[in-house]
This record gives sequence, C-alpha cells and structure tokens, in this order.
Amino acid sequence: MKYQIIPIRSEFLDKVRVEGLDDQNQAVEIITASGGEPCRDVFRCAKAGEKLILASYCPFSVSGPYKEYGPIFVLANASNEVTDGLSLSYLSSEQASYLTSPFVLKAYSKHERILDAKLTSIEDAEANLIDYLSIEGASFVMVRYAAYGCFSFRVERLV
Repeated sequence: MKYQIIPIRSEFLDKVRVEGLDDQNQAVEIITASGGEPCRDVFRCAKAGEKLILASYCPFSVSGPYKEYGPIFVLANASNEVTDGLSLSYLSSEQASYLTSPFVLKAYSKHERILDAKLTSIEDAEANLIDYLSIEGASFVMVRYAAYGCFSFRVERLV
C-alpha cells in the first residue's frame, strides 16, 4: 500500500514565521536549538545553534472533542529541504533519526474520530501503519512521540 506523509500546513508556517502567531493566536517563541529538537517542517532533528520556532499547532480541521493543539518545533526560516516521498521506515531509520522508538500511531476517520491507537516500535511501525491505513473507514494516521505525546506527522493513503 502506498501512502504519503503530509507536511505541516503552509498557512501555519507563514503565520508563525511572518506574523509570529500560532494556531491559538498566541505569540510564538523563538529559541536557539540545543540540537535534537524534532522539526516538523523538514522531518529532521535540529542542529545545535539553529533558530527555531516553538508554537502551538493543531493538525485537525473538524471541531469536536478530538481536536487537539500541541507544541511543535519548526525552523525559524523557510528551508528548501526535500520532504516529498519520505517513508515511515526512513524517518525512523538511524540515518534520519527523526522518530525514536517507541512512538504512537493513531488511526482516524474522515470525521477525525479515533478508530484505534497503538504504541509501536521502529521494527513494527511500517506493518502497523499499513494495517491502520487498511482499517475500514480509516482516513489517515497520526504519528506522535510517545514520551511527550506531541504530534509528529500525519499519513494518508494514496489511492
């Protein structure tokens, strides 16, 4: 099964970088990376000394009890790094080291209701992702960091 890792909304990136406001219309924080902070706009960890934005982000569009906001890091300046065509196995590989084991997969319906959730390992993640995208009524899968519970990225099935 083919799938696509969905990038952070470009409107969000423009708003935090230009207006300095996040999805809750709060002022963003500009910080200097210690190194290792997961940058959701480029799907890699920050390098020590890079300027980052810490902001509240909502990966949902439907109002309701599952609509969540949470902190994420993005680069303070736009980057031309390639983020198309990435796979879950690449992002959890030693080379990318964007995801660390364990992490959480959550399957959602098109109405953004949770259908199932699982703590997974790097070794089992690809198979678990395919299983979740195969669930009847599943529209997308959200990947989250286990320790902090923060949003990492969204995955959609390619038709």
